[in-house]
Amino acid sequence: MFVVIFGRPGCPFCVRAKELADKLRDAGAISGYRYVDIHEEGITKADMEKTIGKPVNTVPQIFADQTHIGGFTEFDRYVHDNALMPATTPQ
Repeated sequence: MFVVIFGRPGCPFCVRAKELADKLRDAGAISGYRYVDIHEEGITKADMEKTIGKPVNTVPQIFADQTHIGGFTEFDRYVHDNALMPATTPQ
């Protein structure tokens, strides 16, 4: 599985998502990930909403193999539910 994380500078949940993706990659649970800085890439909220197909109010926005997962909390839950690694936050 390949993960793409759309985030922005100064976002603590974006940092946590990258840290979780690093752990998953290091454990061999995912093949890798790409972090996309939406400001650096010029990606707007409208661009994200068009891609995801619903309103976007927060970052990060995370995809696993091109399937939208959601934000960090949903990503953490996805990892736990699919037994990729133990959850990093209480459920």
